[in-house]
Amino acid sequence: MKKLFVLLFIVPLFSFHSHAQKFAYVDSEYILENMTEYRDAQALLDKMSLDWQKEIETKFAAVDKLYKDFQAEAVLLPDDIKKKRQDEIVAKEKEAKDLQKKRFGKDGDLFKKRQELIKPIQDKVYEAIETLANAGGYAFIFDKSGSVTLLFANSKYDKSDEVLTKLGYKPGSVKTKTDKTDKGDKGENNDGNDNNSTKDPKQTKDQ
Repeated sequence: MKKLFVLLFIVPLFSFHSHAQKFAYVDSEYILENMTEYRDAQALLDKMSLDWQKEIETKFAAVDKLYKDFQAEAVLLPDDIKKKRQDEIVAKEKEAKDLQKKRFGKDGDLFKKRQELIKPIQDKVYEAIETLANAGGYAFIFDKSGSVTLLFANSKYDKSDEVLTKLGYKPGSVKTKTDKTDKGDKGENNDGNDNNSTKDPKQTKDQ
């Protein structure tokens, strides 16, 4: 899942004694999975990825057949025909590998399509979180599904449902891996004050 909102703050310890910091957290995976437009975009990406993978597998299968046919007939072939067949196999294999790289390589078609479909949704979620943070006066909003490790998270400080509501979605229609352990016994939504501180397929051949 995408690590949308990784907010790291280094605050001198003495500041906690003089200023109470309001904080909250969200689960970006839970938010995204409850957005119809995200699920639709992800389904489209999965379909495109599967179609492209099948296309690549077909090309590699054709290369394998050419090679096996060549092996079976090589003894009977004149040198010039043998060389021509070998060159054809090499060319077809290169074509398959080039297509694989184009579809699934770094900055390939799948990456570009994901950026086109997913990034605008991520930006929309971030803007909703920023609006909530500014309106609520929160100094910290962590992402539970991001790279910041929360050893314990009291569900009453979880603002994920509020973000979904701001985005016009009904919270709780989809559960996620990080959500299942917390959303079931969610407490009241109180503001937190504490003085102690959001599918690449397996490649058929090696590139």
